[in-house]
Amino acid sequence: MNTNVGAKKTELTELPRIGDRISFIYFEHAKINRQDSAITFTDSQGTIKVPAAMISVLMLGPGTDITHRAMELIGDTGTGVVWVGEHGVRQYANGRALSHSSRYLERQAKLVSNNRTRLAVSRKMYQMRFDNEDVSHLTMEQLRGREGSRVRQIYRHQSQKYGVKWTGRTYDHENFDSGNIINKALSAAHTALYGLVYSVISGLGLSPGLGFVHTGHDLSLVYDIADLYKAELTIPIAFEVAANASEEDDIGRVTRLKVRDSFVNGKVIKQIVSDIQYLLDLSENDTLNAEVISLWDDKKKLVKHGVLYTYNG
Repeated sequence: MNTNVGAKKTELTELPRIGDRISFIYFEHAKINRQDSAITFTDSQGTIKVPAAMISVLMLGPGTDITHRAMELIGDTGTGVVWVGEHGVRQYANGRALSHSSRYLERQAKLVSNNRTRLAVSRKMYQMRFDNEDVSHLTMEQLRGREGSRVRQIYRHQSQKYGVKWTGRTYDHENFDSGNIINKALSAAHTALYGLVYSVISGLGLSPGLGFVHTGHDLSLVYDIADLYKAELTIPIAFEVAANASEEDDIGRVTRLKVRDSFVNGKVIKQIVSDIQYLLDLSENDTLNAEVISLWDDKKKLVKHGVLYTYNG
């Protein structure tokens, strides 16, 4: 039995307001770890503890060594992390997207902010799951119903194929071990898929929170995109694991390894990128690496930056 469960994850309602946080803390030549809900900093002079939820940005200078558990807490509390040069003079790395262009993000925001275009993208997402049917005339309510029937049929088919008893999708976010083998395998498989989708979305410079079908959650777009691949990828893997596993097995680990193996050839990542480009009506030729910065103008739309403008009105 694993007794090292760590501290309870901080609830969103417990996080201090951004305006009440310390602006930033800089450390160098220190070992950074976690103790309960605090980040510990250890150097030659000793150890100090700082509540992670009170920090806006953590600046890590040369000689810093940070643990996985510390990064887990920092992520949970929404604290920014920036790796910088000595005394914070130069910024070397942070969580910046791989893309240097905001083109994808601007396109995403434009499409999701208009009911007509949002519905069009949502229909495209559903159409990708119904190859031989035209769903362009269906309402969102009708599309949800059709999708529900499709997924139930997939579960029944996989249950029969692998001889795994299926009584429905039931799981507790707060208690993974409370589920049966197949539900634990499904949860682990889907979580691994969400992680991959999140990395692609972030790498393209998109907002994970601006979804088209899903809404109101900071991972809405992640759920939108991941749903495109569950039927062919994670659901079959989960049923295969359940068919060959016992209650004594570490279902989460076994499932994650099999999902990882399915990702290793890189085809899934390429498919995700291609599908996102299709959904947002962006071609492969749309550059994401150009270092182009413009100034917005209410009449001319875009004007050059780096220019000292004068107004003679």
